[in-house]
Amino acid sequence: MARPRRTAASPRARSHRVLVLHGPNLQLLGSREPDVYGHTTLEEINLAMREQARAVGLELDIHQSNHEGALADWIGRARARNAGIVVNAGALTHTSLVLRDAIAAVGLPTIEVHLSNTSARESFRRRSYVAEVCVGRIEGFGPRSYLLALEAMAGLLDNAPRHES
Repeated sequence: MARPRRTAASPRARSHRVLVLHGPNLQLLGSREPDVYGHTTLEEINLAMREQARAVGLELDIHQSNHEGALADWIGRARARNAGIVVNAGALTHTSLVLRDAIAAVGLPTIEVHLSNTSARESFRRRSYVAEVCVGRIEGFGPRSYLLALEAMAGLLDNAPRHES
């Protein structure tokens, strides 16, 4: 897997905490359809993301579940702890109004991620319900898709207006 990209950005006054969610079957990465998803494991992706997060000034909460409700629960709790969300909902991307509505309800900037280029795959994968409520979508770059999403999220959060209490 490619090394995380180090940016020349100035050090951040404080880091932002980002929720990263991996959906169904992603725990099988490394052995699942390697012609589509490659040989990198989820653990290797998480390790690379943690390194990239340090480089761009983010802290991560990372979770994986095969259950739509568990993913929705993490999203629902994110507003109290996280500044943004990076989500690879797996096949739920194409079926889940629950996840779409959960993302919309919390109102956090969310980036959708996919390892493969879903637009170049089966026709049912070309519809994403979560894309409608995400600020962006990064796909087709294998594990690097996650690293690009973290870099994009750091930029979004650094440029977001800060509200004083």
